[in-house]
Parts: sequence; structure tokens; C-alpha cells
Amino acid sequence: MTSCYIVIDFARCTVEQPTRNHRPSCLSCLSCSNFSGIRSLSTFPSNHRAYSPTVRKRARRYSGGPSAAASVMQVSAASSSVKGKVLISVSNKENIEQLAKGLCDQGFELVSTGGSAAALEKSSLPVQRVEQLTGFPEMLDGRVKTLHPGVHGGILAKRDDHQHMAAIDEHHISPIDVVVVNLYPFRQTVTAEQSPSYETAVENIDIGGPAMIRAAAKNHSHVAVVVDPHDYDKLLEHLAGDVNSQEAVQYRKHLAWKAFQHCATYDSAVAEWLWSQIGESQPPPELSRPMCQVSGLRYGENPHQPAAFYADLSLAEHGKGGIATALLHHGKEMSYNNYLDGDAAYTAVCDFPEPSCVIVKHTNPCGAASRADLKEAYPLAVRADPTSAFGGIVAFNRPVDEELAALLREFRSPSDNETRMFYEVVIAPGYTPEGLAKLKGKSKTLRILEAKPRAPEGQSLRQIAGGWLWQQADNKAPDDITFTPVSETQPTEQQLTDLAFAWRCVKHVKSNAITVAKEQRLLGMGSGQPNRVKSVQIALEKAAEDVEGSVMASDAFFPFAWNDSVEMACKAGVKAIAHPGGSMRDQDAVACCNKYGVALVTTAVRHFRH
Repeated sequence: MTSCYIVIDFARCTVEQPTRNHRPSCLSCLSCSNFSGIRSLSTFPSNHRAYSPTVRKRARRYSGGPSAAASVMQVSAASSSVKGKVLISVSNKENIEQLAKGLCDQGFELVSTGGSAAALEKSSLPVQRVEQLTGFPEMLDGRVKTLHPGVHGGILAKRDDHQHMAAIDEHHISPIDVVVVNLYPFRQTVTAEQSPSYETAVENIDIGGPAMIRAAAKNHSHVAVVVDPHDYDKLLEHLAGDVNSQEAVQYRKHLAWKAFQHCATYDSAVAEWLWSQIGESQPPPELSRPMCQVSGLRYGENPHQPAAFYADLSLAEHGKGGIATALLHHGKEMSYNNYLDGDAAYTAVCDFPEPSCVIVKHTNPCGAASRADLKEAYPLAVRADPTSAFGGIVAFNRPVDEELAALLREFRSPSDNETRMFYEVVIAPGYTPEGLAKLKGKSKTLRILEAKPRAPEGQSLRQIAGGWLWQQADNKAPDDITFTPVSETQPTEQQLTDLAFAWRCVKHVKSNAITVAKEQRLLGMGSGQPNRVKSVQIALEKAAEDVEGSVMASDAFFPFAWNDSVEMACKAGVKAIAHPGGSMRDQDAVACCNKYGVALVTTAVRHFRH
């Protein structure tokens, strides 16, 4: 047990602990902040040793002479035991009173700062303010409170190192056994609806908090550090048990990892925000990307690959929406491939301004259509490639009502007009209550997602072996592009509308990418082929007899025209073609289109997608 003493000299008092650190800010017995605790004896142990040389010496120092030393009195409090010190300094005060009460019940002394101390005092819990511990007042508008050896010496001292313990004893510093700290709400400040001033944002960068967290995490062999209110109950269980057991040691290691990760995520937000103030949209020289695991996944792309799903905590992603923040209303848990395909489908459909449906298989749009009524768009999207659409992802950019849900539930494959269409996932920005109820009846396993719309925007990161590639997302839309006619035959208004639709589709198809469309519906697409000719062949094959009078878009220029992609499309019945242009043989493409009376336009924009 730990010994403690009350030194009394008429109207003066102090608490003397074996580590000789306690120096009350007020020595008056009537006003000392610790007097009520002393009087109640509720937080002081038994097994005291009165009149030790240390106590005599310090009694003289505090009360002014030898006579005071003679007035040292032993306090008997056999019913209680001081287990150690806990430092509490939190911005998020969720459940902090319950934690503090649990700590007090176990015999811990509480030390706290500012608002945290006020909250504990309001709950009538015995607490020592940190300025009493350090003997130094808070200063610089709160910037300096805990940056003091009285705090960090108590946290960092290794209990099994005699030199460490002798050093803190010499300087009247007592060990701090538990650190409960979370940080200033920097992220909430800079992502608020009303942007803060630069000065306000800077003032919300925590300094003392990370220093204490890192110190405690470094010394996790002896100190428990908690940064998450969800860990409070487990902490109390840990402290109530054998803190030297192997399980307890592993638990403190886990807390230490969590603490360092907490600081790393915090620092990433600060660095990202500062770069946003000076970087002028350029890629930063150094980059860290905080992420939080949302869920483990059954497996990755294949059953032998472990996998997990993480949410991006970077400031740039705050409130952006998309598949990562979608709400799962119904069905099985999402898989790794569901996330990939779902993201491809929803990003694509959100790129269309008109009410639209996009169906994706293996991250490629195999069906797409735009109509004023989604009940018309959905069947047209399926008809583009019913075989590929079966087992795919269906995405809408408008809410799903009961009539559309009924159509989704019962629609039969155009291939045989018998097989009911099966899908892995349906995604939309919303559902009417009736629509959601109806759609749930399609299948117990159908995943029904609701997601905030998210067109291509922001930054894009892609991993390669040993590194990452950074780029801005491909957010170029047909509205941002000039379709320049270069052939003798000029495109009609309807053909320009269809070319814009085909161009929007081809942006979301893997290169080499070709789309064939008519009347704002996808007829066929060719994707991922090493040569463009094969992609054209596949797209025309899927379009079949509907190809007559259609338009075609290519994500990159045609390197050859005669007996190649351009002539193949012209002979098949395509009446207008869009490509970026820029080939040494562009004139061949123009001449070929002129021969067949096909309109050719260039966009001066490429849409490679690998």
C-alpha cells in the first residue's frame, strides 16, 4: 500500500505522499482544494508511517519551522487504498464521469485539466487539477498546461528502473499509471459547414494532448493509455484484474498501438489541411492517408485472399458520399468484389445528369440508358447485354419508387423472356418506403444500398508494387468538351446528343474502350482489349441489328482507319463517330468517314481507364 500524510500547522495543511510530489496550490486548511478529500479519508490508504525524515523536512519547508514538523499526524484510513494516479484530459467527454467514478471506486486518484476537471468536479468526484500537481499555472491561453516534468516524468518513468524511480523521487514526481486523453476537435473544426478562420483552425491543433498520449504509449509496459471512449469499460476491467498478466500486457500493447494510430490520424488531418492552404491543388511532397476499418470481408477477389473494407478519413473525402458511406438496407454483407463493382456502377450513373440506369459487371458498364422515367431506362439498360447484366450491379441516379421496385423484382431476361433477372446489388440515392419494401421481396440476399450521389471528383490514388500513383479524378464531362466536326458530313442534333451519351459511357469502360449507342441507350461496348480493333468488333457484335444509325465513341484516337476500326464501324452501319484525335493518321479517319458519309468529330480529350 502507498503511505500518505497530512501535515498540519494551525491554518496550514498539505498532503505528503511517499513520492513527495504533492504541492497544493493553496495551503489553507479551510480552502485547500484537497481538504474535503483529506477530511473524508475516502481516498487515502492505511499503513502510514508518521514522522519520517522526509515528512519532517518538508513540513518545515511548507509550514515554516521545526514546530510544524512536530505536528505531523498519522491518518488512519484502513478502509481505502490508493492504487495509483490517473490523468484525464479529454475534449470528447462522452462517458467520462462514469469512467472517473469507476476509477475512484477502484482506489485511483484523479488528476485532470481545465474543462475535464470542471466536469468531474460538477459530478462531485475528487479530482486534483494539474496545476496543483505541477505547481505551475496554466498559461498562454491554455497552450501550456501539461508540458511539464511533473506530468511527463510521472508518465515516462520505467517502474522497474531504479534510476528512473530515484530521479522522479528526487524531484517530487509521482508515477502516473493511467492516461485518458483525446484531442482538440481539429477535424470537426476544419470540416464545419462554415469554414473557420485560419487562426481558429490553428488554435485547434492539439499539442499537449499528443505529447501525453505518445509518452504513455511509449511506456505501455507500465502505463495504460486510452484515447477512445468505447474502451472505458474494458479499461476498468483491465485495472481491476492482474495488470501484470500476459493478457494485460498484450492489452496495453493494443492500447499503445491505438494511441499512436490516433495521433497519426490526427496529424494527417493537420498536415492535409495545412497543405490545402498552400499547395495550390498540387500533389503534396509527402502524403499520409488515414483510414479506418469499417468491416472485415469474407475474402478478397478470391477465397484464398484475406480482405477488409476501410473508410477514407482524409479531409478531402469528408461528406463526399459514394459507395464507401452507403447504407445497407437489406441483404447479405458486401463482398470485396461487390464494393469494386458497386463503386464503378454508382460513379458511372452519377456522372449522368438525366435520370439514368447503369448496369455493371466486373467494373465495366454492360448496360446504360437515360430516360425521363427510370421505368423506361432500366429495361433498355438490361437489353444492351442481358447475359452480362445477370448477376451484375444495378445503379440508379434517382430514388426508387414502388413501381420501379416491382419492375426490378419481376423483370425477365430479354434473352428468353422467362428467366427472372438476378442481381448482386441495387444502388440508388433513395427509396420510397413502399419501393424499399417491394424490393426487399425480390431476394433475401439482394444487397440494397442507399448512397449519397458522387460523380467523379477529387483525388485518385492507386497502389503499385512499392508505391502509389496520385492523380485528379477524370471529371471531364461532355458539357466540358467541344465536339468538333472534321468530316464532310455534319452530325445532326440527335447524333450529337447520342455522341455525348456514348462519350459519357466510354469514360467508364476499361481501355481499350469502345461504346456504340443510339437514342441515349448503350447498344454494345468493347472493353479491356489489347488492341482497339477487337474492342470495336465486340461492341458491334453486341449492338447486333440495332447498330444501323447508331453512333460510336472511342476513348483514344484511332491509329489506323482503312481496313481497321473506323472502316469496320462505317460498314456496320454506324453513322457518327467521336474520338480524341491526335493521331498521325487522323486524316485517314476523316477520308474513310467521308467515303461512307459518316460524321466524324474530335474531342481533344482522352479517357484512358486502366
